[in-house]
Amino acid sequence: MFSVIQIIRNSFIRLEGFLYQLFGFLKSLFSQIFGFLARIFGFSKSEYFLETNEATSIKPSNIQQPAKVEPKATPEASTTTTTLRRRPDPKMDYFRKMAQELNKK
Repeated sequence: MFSVIQIIRNSFIRLEGFLYQLFGFLKSLFSQIFGFLARIFGFSKSEYFLETNEATSIKPSNIQQPAKVEPKATPEASTTTTTLRRRPDPKMDYFRKMAQELNKK
């Protein structure tokens, strides 16, 4: 009985490997076909939808230097310490009260 189960398992493994190879071949075939068509129709060029500056007669504007930002003299309180604090957990309060009741007995 165990040999029949082993034969079925091996058959499924072989079928899975065959389908993996078949779909891999079909994937590469379609990618080659669509890649060829994309090169023919010019979809592989990155500047396909972009126009050059000369064609639209756009002149680059003068690049302005950003204004200097002066550092503040007073340091600000860090907000990370307030965000890292844990909120009181109501479940923990329940357990603390239970522990206090046990200690009283």
